[in-house]
Amino acid sequence: MFTESKFTLIAGAGPTGLIVARQLQRYGVPFRIVEKSPRPFEGSRGKGLQPRTLEVLDDLGLLDRFQESGGDYPALRVHRPDGATVEWRMDELHEPTPAVPWPNLLMVPQWRTSELLADGVPVEFGVGVETVEQQDTGVRVTLDTGEIVTARYLVGADGGRSTVRRALGVEFLGSTHEDERLLIADVQLTGLDRSHWHVWPGDPGFRLGLCPLPGDGDWWQLTAPPTDTPVPELAASVDPAITITEVRWTSRFRANIRMAARFRVGDVFLAGDAAHVHSPAGGQGLNTGIQDGYNLGWKLATGDDALLDTYQAERLPVAADVLGISTDLHRRHVGNQADAMRRDDPVLRQLSLNYRGGPLAAEHRATPGAVRAGDRAPDAPLGDGRRVFDLLRGPHPTLLAFGSWENLGSWDHLPVHHLQAAAAQNAFDVRDKALLLIRPDNYVGCATENPQDVLDYLKLIAR
Repeated sequence: MFTESKFTLIAGAGPTGLIVARQLQRYGVPFRIVEKSPRPFEGSRGKGLQPRTLEVLDDLGLLDRFQESGGDYPALRVHRPDGATVEWRMDELHEPTPAVPWPNLLMVPQWRTSELLADGVPVEFGVGVETVEQQDTGVRVTLDTGEIVTARYLVGADGGRSTVRRALGVEFLGSTHEDERLLIADVQLTGLDRSHWHVWPGDPGFRLGLCPLPGDGDWWQLTAPPTDTPVPELAASVDPAITITEVRWTSRFRANIRMAARFRVGDVFLAGDAAHVHSPAGGQGLNTGIQDGYNLGWKLATGDDALLDTYQAERLPVAADVLGISTDLHRRHVGNQADAMRRDDPVLRQLSLNYRGGPLAAEHRATPGAVRAGDRAPDAPLGDGRRVFDLLRGPHPTLLAFGSWENLGSWDHLPVHHLQAAAAQNAFDVRDKALLLIRPDNYVGCATENPQDVLDYLKLIAR
């Protein structure tokens, strides 16, 4: 049973809502997660997991299962109208480095991502939010089952058509382009090798794309301009050797590029597509939503109002920047630019996104290196079989001490690690004595040479 006002209600059981739930779960904070749809999502839609998302999954102890379910993106094989083929990659495969152990995009169908994230999470399917009413110490929510609950917090992760956002009256700024649409379908077929992502250009734009999906069943993701032609005929029109044997899921995407004016209203928070919707170009939408949930979850667990204010302060500017990136890629597609399919901009991997200058970035060093407060904490081998990520894994802040600290003392409930390995010093670009307090979401929170700064910072993020 849930005590009124003592739990968090999460509306939406897509990847964003599930990440929030998993964060609360690891802190032992009570929650309910409801999903208006009667069953889990069935399509491949957001199939690319960026390197930063893989680091989140590692922190949650899920990365191995995702790697077993996914694979690298295949090279493109472009079938030209003259019968010739051209092969190239959207982005070259990158070698792992000490600081970035998973540098490549991992392809996992979205239905599988949701399935893995939902494992062990008690999702209530067929339950949606109908009305939202802010109260002094909580949120009164009417569910479409007729149940009325009062939650301490409400997270609206209920998609681009968010009922929660509309109930709050938050503007969804941006534009919808009705003339820019795309057909997406999950299909099984014969007559095509699975070693490439096959594309048939049109005049202009393209006629058809078929991307092999990892996992059992030999499924493919089909993309094409909107058409009334049945999917089997559409595939046969580019190559009579292709036979569609099954169509499992179809969707018609329209270019909807928008962002909420606010991510927090009282005790209600917007995250994922409820807060920002992107073009699928560049694979940023699902990944940005996961980062929203990762940022918000640990802050909700503290119940600290000032700390919860930092969710909007940190994530809204990031979402705006990412929206600009994905929109630029979308415009290249619409304009049929020669580099429209390139995905080699390092920013797409989301490793460089940071919270520098934000309310939780405390940089006290006079001459900081390349890694500063607000930045993602890099990985590095420690020389004893462990890595930095091994030290950070879990729902806690971590203090990394570089250099000699003989009188550092003890720190209640705070793991402290003295790092002498050259690889760690290089990864964090630390040459002198330094203390780096790593937040629970594995960003550098406080960087200093004075232990008192760390103590003061802990008061900002302590539960």
